[in-house]
This record gives sequence, C-alpha cells and structure tokens, in this order.
Amino acid sequence: MAKTYAAGVFAALASAKIGTETAYADGSFNFSPFSTSSSTNKAPSAPADVPQPPQPTAAAPEKPKVRNDNPRTTSAGFDPEALERGAKALREINNSKSAKQVFDVIKKQEETRQVELTAKMQEFKALQAQAETERQRVIYDEQKKLAQQQAQIKSQMARYEDELARKRMQAENEHQRARNQELVKMQEESSMRQEAARRATEEQIQAQRRQTEREKAEIERETIRVRAMAEAEGRAHEAKLAEDVNRRILVDRANAEREKWIAAINTTFEHIGGGFRAILTDQNKLVVAVGGVTALAAGIYTTREGARVVWSYVDRILGQPSLIRESSRGKYPWSGFFSRAMSTFSRGANGGSTTKSEKGFGDVILHPSLEKRIQQLANATANTKSHQAPFRNMLFYGPPGTGKTMVARELARRSGLDYALMTGGDVAPLGSQAVTKIHQLFDWSKKSKKGLLLFIDEADAFLCERNKTYMSEAQRSALNALLFRTGDQSKDIVLALATNRPGDLDSAVADRIDEVIEFPLPGEDERFKLIKLYLEKYIAQAGERKPGLFSNLFKKQQQKIEIKGLTDDILREAAARTEGFSGREVAKMMAGVQAAVYGSEDCVLDANLFREVVDYKVAEHQQRRKLAAAEGDK
Repeated sequence: MAKTYAAGVFAALASAKIGTETAYADGSFNFSPFSTSSSTNKAPSAPADVPQPPQPTAAAPEKPKVRNDNPRTTSAGFDPEALERGAKALREINNSKSAKQVFDVIKKQEETRQVELTAKMQEFKALQAQAETERQRVIYDEQKKLAQQQAQIKSQMARYEDELARKRMQAENEHQRARNQELVKMQEESSMRQEAARRATEEQIQAQRRQTEREKAEIERETIRVRAMAEAEGRAHEAKLAEDVNRRILVDRANAEREKWIAAINTTFEHIGGGFRAILTDQNKLVVAVGGVTALAAGIYTTREGARVVWSYVDRILGQPSLIRESSRGKYPWSGFFSRAMSTFSRGANGGSTTKSEKGFGDVILHPSLEKRIQQLANATANTKSHQAPFRNMLFYGPPGTGKTMVARELARRSGLDYALMTGGDVAPLGSQAVTKIHQLFDWSKKSKKGLLLFIDEADAFLCERNKTYMSEAQRSALNALLFRTGDQSKDIVLALATNRPGDLDSAVADRIDEVIEFPLPGEDERFKLIKLYLEKYIAQAGERKPGLFSNLFKKQQQKIEIKGLTDDILREAAARTEGFSGREVAKMMAGVQAAVYGSEDCVLDANLFREVVDYKVAEHQQRRKLAAAEGDK
C-alpha cells in the first residue's frame, strides 16, 4: 500500500513537472496534461520498481519569465491544479480494488499523452519557425522601407542643399548688384559734386563778370549823368536867358494889347453912352426904341410858341407814338431816307459787307428744331405779305433772357416787315391817356407800306385777366382798346406777344393768338455755341475799330486781348458747368471774362482766368436760384 501511495505521488509530481515545462515552452501555449477529459484527470500511479530518471545536477539556465495568464499559477509558472488532480488520482487509486490495472491504464494514457504532447511540441516548433520566418520578412520589409526612406531623405537633403546653394548664389548676386548700384550711385554723386563745383565756379565767375559789368555800367551812367547835368545846366542857362528875353517881349506885347483894348472899350462905351444920352434926351427916339424892343420880344415869343404848336401837331400826325421804344422805321417819314443813305454809305465804306449773316439768328443760338420752326414762320409771314393774306399773331413765352425779343426782330427782318417794340409796363403810367395812345399806336402801325411786326414785351403787365382786383380802370380800358383793334385778322400788323407767365394772359388775348412758341433755356450744345459767339464778340474782336468815316479820327485805339490756351475742350467744360443759364446770363458771363481780362496786368486771357470767372458766375447763379426759391416759399 505504501508503494502504491509513493507511486501515485511520484506520478503527480511528474505531471506537475511536465506541466511546468510546457508552461515554460511559450507564454501563449499552456498544454496541461490533465485538462482535456475526465479520463485524463486521473493521475497515473507508477509502480515502485520503475526506475526514476536521473535528475539534472547542473543548474539549469534561467528562463525568461512569462506573463501569467492563469490567475491560479504563480509568477514562476507553477500550476497547483496539477498537484490537486494528482492528489485526487491517488485517492481514487487507493480507494480502488484493482489499483494495478488502473495504474497500467493511467500509464498507457500518460504515454499516449506524452506522444500527443511531443506532436504538439513539433507543431509548436513549426509554428515558431513560421513565426520566425514572418518576423524575418517583417524585418526585411522594415529594412526595405527604411532604405527607401533614407534614399528619399537623402534626395530631399540633396534638393535642399541645391536650393540652399541656389539661394546663396542669388544672395551673392543681389549683394554684388547692390554693391554695383552703390558704386554707381557713388560715381553719380561724385559726378554731381563735380558738376555742382563746376557750376558754382562758373556762377562765381559769371557773378564776378556781372559785378564788373555793373560797376562799368554804373561808371558809364555816372559819366552820362554828369554830362547830362552839365548839358542841362547849359540849356537851363540858355533857356533862362531866352526866357528873360521872351518875358520882356511878352510883357511889352501884353501892354500894347491892353492899351489897345482899353482904348477900344472906352470908344465903344463913349458911343453907347452918347446914344443913350441922345435917346434919353429926345422923347421921340425913346418911344421908338421902347416900341422896337417890345415888338422884337413879342415876335420871338410868338414864333417860338407857334413853332412848338406846329411841331407838336406834325409830331402827332407824322411822328412815332410815344409807346414805341424801338423801331426799324424812322421817327418821321423822311427819316428813312437819311437812314438808308447812311447805311448805304457805311456799307460802301466797309466794302459792301454786312455784319449779320443770312444764316442763323445773329446773337441768338436756338435749338435746331426751334430755329427751323422760326425760319418756317418767317417764310410763311413773307409769303402771306406777298399774297395779301391776313397775318397770324404769335405768342413767345419762356424764361427771361432766352432771346424772344431778338428773335422777333430777326423774324421781322427776314419776313421783309418793319419792326416796332413796346413794353407792357409803359401802359399803366399813362392812366386815362392809355386808350388814346393805343389807338395812335395802331393808326401809326397801319401806315407802314411793308407791314409791321408789333412786338409787345412783358405783355402780361397790362394784358392780364380783367377780373384781377389790382387792375385799374385805365388798364382795363387799354386792354379793351387793344382787343378792339385786334378783333379781326389784319393784313398790315403782325402782333407778337412775349411773356414769362402765359397763364396770366386774358382769355380774350389768348384767343387772338394763332402761333404759340416756347423758348426754353439753351442746352449744352447751344451754350457752347453761345460761349464761342460771345468769346469772338467780346474777347477776340475787342479793341477793333468799327468801320466808319470818322470812327478812326476821334477814338483812341483800344488794347487787344491775347488768348492763350483756351481750347474747345475748356469751352465745352464751361458749357457743361453752366447748366440752367439763359442766353443773357451766358453773355453776362463772357462780359465778366472781358472785364477780368481788362483788370489784369498783361491783358491776356488764359484757361485759369477763364475757369475762375466761370466758377464765380456759376456760384452767383446758384445763389440767385436759392434766393428766388426762398422768396417763393415765403
């Protein structure tokens, strides 16, 4: 029994040892001999007479410690479970009746187990060899990648070194270039210093030369002054001697003249005194003298008053009405002969040229469409007169200064009619005489042989609505008189009205109108043409004498204005800036340019002076508009 127990213990220890060795083989594989089935859980019991394997006496090499994956094992890899199974197997063997058979079975099982373990050990070694091969392959791949990375790094280092070399060369080139520039700059500065020194030397030489010339000129002037003083003193001495002689001669002559006039005056007064004494002493002579003087005074007074009465009658019958401010007809019928003769003489003296062109409207620049309409109206008026047809009355309206009066004058000239101008403001002061003057005006107008264009400027002054409260009875009567004289179409008179407010006209007056023409403010192109026109009139032709017989004898020659740098672009710029200007304002602006030129020292018109005057006039125009707007708001 004791032998059996010892054999079981020996088998358990052997199993434990085998399990320990397998645990030391590899950390990942733990082949326990008592872990597969229930039959293997029994520990083999070796007989007592089985020879024990010799124990190694030499110290085994220390194996590396493995990770303890089994919590039941110790840090050295010993599994106590094998001992437990061995102890359990021993107990079962001791309790069994056939212990030897059991031991043999266990032994055979253990041998089979050992064979399996050997096969597994071989398999493990094959796996270990395969793992080593894989590790070698991984190491080869890593070395290959490392070689590639080293080659890449070496290529990058080469490129970096190349880049550094290139940058270094560029820096050296830049440094060399900067140095060359500095050298060039130093050479230029040296040249400039030499040039400055040379110039300073030349200036010093010139200054010395000028100083020498000034001293020489001063000496010459002093010499001339001394010589002139000596000559002046000689001439003064001679003049003084001559003056004394002349004074004596003049004194003698004056004394002789005085004595002669005194004698003549005494003789005259003696004769007059003798005549008065004779008249006063003789009564008949006194009566005749007083009667003669009285008759002479009465004749003079009677002749003067009679001539005044006769002339007033002639003026009323033949003369021009007082309402007419301007007319192409003479004041008297014989005035036309003298005016035509003088105009013919002046045209002959001027080479037969006229001042007005047949194209355009003189000093008025109109929009092409408006100019075309005025031209058509002038042709229609001329044809109406030639065909003895009734004339058509006209109304011109628009802002002040847009050329209504000048267009009416030019329209009459182109139509072959006479021209007469009156203003509506002259009617109101006439009072009760207004009706009489209106009738005289129309009677005088009918006497024109060519027909007459009667232009009434500021027509709304007395032709406004008759229901106005401020309209006097005299104005209402004058309006009625005009309506009476214009009730029918006339073959002798063309009535042309001009107003800034056409809405204020009486409805009956508006009914007499056949043609209504608006005169707007000039556009940019029209302002450009006006500026060029008045530049020619006020600047370029300033100082030129007008052709005439006596104009060059009694008038002083004016200074001509010189124009510098005034191009069409500058004139167009001024035309663009004068937005809202009327034709009259443009003319005043150019007159201001003329005044500014005459106020300058050199009498030269340049672009700066022109722009300065334009700026001032534009600011003045804007200020007037603001004041007008403020008054309108009030």
